Amino acid sequence: MTYLTECNIPTSVKEVQRLGWDWIDIIFFTGDAFVDHPSFGTACIARYLEKAGYRVAVVPQPNWRDDLRDFRKLGAPRLYFAVNAGAMDSMVNHYTAAKRLRHDDAYTPEGKAGARPDRAVTVYTKILKQLWPEVPVVIGGVEASLRRLTHYDYWENRLMPSILVDSGADWLCYGMGERPMLELTRAIEAGRNLRQIENLPQIAFYRSGRYGKKTSEALPVSAASAAIVGSGQGAAGQAFPSGASGSFQPARPQPCRAGEPLVLHSYEKCCEDKRAFAENFHEIEIQANVLHAQTLIEPVGKGYVQINPPYPPATTEEMDACWDLPFTKRPHPRYKGKRIPAYDMIKDSIITHRGCFGGCNFCTIAAHQGKFIQSRSERSILDEVRRLVAMPEFHGNISDLGAPTANMYGMHGKKEELCAKCRRQSCLFPGPCPNLDRSHERVLNLYRQVDAVKGVRHSYIGSGVRYDLFLDEKGFIDETGKPYLQELMLKHTSGRLKVAPEHTEDKVLGYMGKPSFRLFERLRKEFDRINRENGTHTELVPYFISSHPGCTLDDMRRLAANPCLKGIWMEQVQDFMPTPMTTSSVMFWSGLDPRTMKPVWVERDMLKKKAQKALFFKK
Repeated sequence: MTYLTECNIPTSVKEVQRLGWDWIDIIFFTGDAFVDHPSFGTACIARYLEKAGYRVAVVPQPNWRDDLRDFRKLGAPRLYFAVNAGAMDSMVNHYTAAKRLRHDDAYTPEGKAGARPDRAVTVYTKILKQLWPEVPVVIGGVEASLRRLTHYDYWENRLMPSILVDSGADWLCYGMGERPMLELTRAIEAGRNLRQIENLPQIAFYRSGRYGKKTSEALPVSAASAAIVGSGQGAAGQAFPSGASGSFQPARPQPCRAGEPLVLHSYEKCCEDKRAFAENFHEIEIQANVLHAQTLIEPVGKGYVQINPPYPPATTEEMDACWDLPFTKRPHPRYKGKRIPAYDMIKDSIITHRGCFGGCNFCTIAAHQGKFIQSRSERSILDEVRRLVAMPEFHGNISDLGAPTANMYGMHGKKEELCAKCRRQSCLFPGPCPNLDRSHERVLNLYRQVDAVKGVRHSYIGSGVRYDLFLDEKGFIDETGKPYLQELMLKHTSGRLKVAPEHTEDKVLGYMGKPSFRLFERLRKEFDRINRENGTHTELVPYFISSHPGCTLDDMRRLAANPCLKGIWMEQVQDFMPTPMTTSSVMFWSGLDPRTMKPVWVERDMLKKKAQKALFFKK
């Protein structure tokens, strides 16, 4: 098997030479090992840009401790460097909720720790700016996306400004980045002026001076880079086409929506006043969950950060275009068979959609992927299943057919014009939206079509499911509810169905943005009934969180003693970890609920947090 049939995205000088390239358009630096699979963001963006005709290379897990040869080896790209920390925030990847260093890293060959720095986006960007000061750096991925504005950093225990300020990056692409990254790439290549690029959707940037003051019209690239673009010369002087080749032409974006931007409290004001920080977040959260968002302006230092509104949710056709890209669905050949634990977990999985409208206060999914569900077509999913079945290492079992919330596939508002006006964070809390179509008919049909593909023995649902999508306290909400739960239990669960009630006490659940525990009690009744009717022994495994804002030691005692949990496998509890850009982390830092601005009791003492978690296991 030749290199080109294994993967045509190079990671080294020899691989670039083997492809016969005289220049590289974009060079990615990432904190993860490079896995050419749609579950990994670097692969998604690289393949998307490649399909549009650009030459893309990836430098995975560069060594930042030595003479920086990994940052030098491919030279300067024709257009820009792209930087991300990997599939996780590097601090979450490195440290537990108790701030202890983790001893492994699932995104590194053989699971070895220490292959990426703390705050990887900032470290990589500063190095690139030191070595290539005139080449633009575009940052993205989870770490950059969720740190795009003032945020609470649990590990520093303080507010930090936008990552644009600390890193010195030229541009930040937030959320799911295929469309904004392609348009930004085209803008830089075309030599558009600064003002034009600043109008692109779903990007952010830092500018010095006061907002509204006229800025330079010069493109933020070096004179050398500008000369290269203008002359049609590669990095080594070789000629190349003035525009990227290929017929891949996604829909062109609309400029950012007209209207006055929303100016937030400054970073300095937030540092002085926790209430100002909570007020900022409330506005940020609203804009992250509406269909037509405003531009956000946050003053910081002697300048400001600007966050442009996102693209509209991706259409089915746009989603399919991403998954129809020629992923090998394998680790890059450079790893020569070394085990990458994160790949092992997802290699036989199929992603059906993006987004989540659950609105859990401790979760970052909606902040990164969006609230509105963006589903692939059944055709696209079934094509991927057939490609998976054809892989020699596939043994017949799809490990996960899902997404952040598996049973949200295909769900949307009954009247989309109402969704366009809605400002709710969650479509399910404090109660299900009456405009939400919660029918499970489409997802059930998808499961049956996947199971009918020759070579598929089982398709499991490893992702979470929301039982409040098919149950209320009285029972199943429609005629598809019971068939869904029954099929989930009997055909798509490998012995244990994991769900996430998160707590038993309504007060705490209110702070979490989760439904009453009475729904879990109803779920258990229906679950046990289906087991009895079918003579099966599927187990129900609930997940819980300790020491969430609003949760006391007494609340955890009541959780541990709840009679509904008797006889259930009780091992899944995690100590709350405040991650950037969540309502719960704002509560943790400010002691205020940003939705109501009322005080919230918070347990911050490490020993007492540990005691809350320990109570869960005492019987």
